[in-house]
Amino acid sequence: MSQFQKAIRRTYSSKSSLSGRVFVCERFREEIVWDGEVLVFDLHDHPTAKTCYAWSVDGRVAAVLHEGRVDSPKAAVRMAIAAEHRHGKSPRLLESN
Repeated sequence: MSQFQKAIRRTYSSKSSLSGRVFVCERFREEIVWDGEVLVFDLHDHPTAKTCYAWSVDGRVAAVLHEGRVDSPKAAVRMAIAAEHRHGKSPRLLESN
């Protein structure tokens, strides 16, 4: 089980399997604020979501469910960046073990 799958299991109480990888480059006012690979996971037993997006930030795992306004890997990164600016850190940014 990968560090991403462990983080998803711990955070969302769901088993997962890797289904894809997407490169995301997020810009704000023409500056790159984040770029990297987002892993796409199928969730096997989550009550409301079928997909989770995960990536690494400074040795930690960010994991965001495909729900509501989050309908793509890019939207997941955008939501995490916005949450980080509002609250000082993303609510789903987890320490890696």
